[in-house]
Amino acid sequence: MKLKKFDSINVLPFIDVLLVLLTIILMTSTFITKGLIPVSLPSAKSTSNLKIDKKLVIVINKKGEFFCNNNLVNSKNMKNHILKFKKETQVYIKSDKNARFDSFVQVLDILKSNDFQNISIVTKK
Repeated sequence: MKLKKFDSINVLPFIDVLLVLLTIILMTSTFITKGLIPVSLPSAKSTSNLKIDKKLVIVINKKGEFFCNNNLVNSKNMKNHILKFKKETQVYIKSDKNARFDSFVQVLDILKSNDFQNISIVTKK
């Protein structure tokens, strides 16, 4: 039996397989969460670019829920969670612009009453 020589390679099946794999990857990537808490930050003209070292990041979303380093914390346990950190720790507060101001003041009160001095409020330009 004599084998035929191929003058060219048919790449159409290869392209079909790649397109199917690409669609599967794109479909599954939309369902992967990023682990970020959606917060609409208020704007400020005097905003400087901060390098957040993730020591203590407190987030207040528009529902008034508190997150400490991406962990949901209720207002009663907020103080206990904050006291786990040293007083010299840099604290970043991200408050949604639609959150109640009372929630923001509550966090500041806990921080100031426990002698935290390195407090930054995160905004967007």
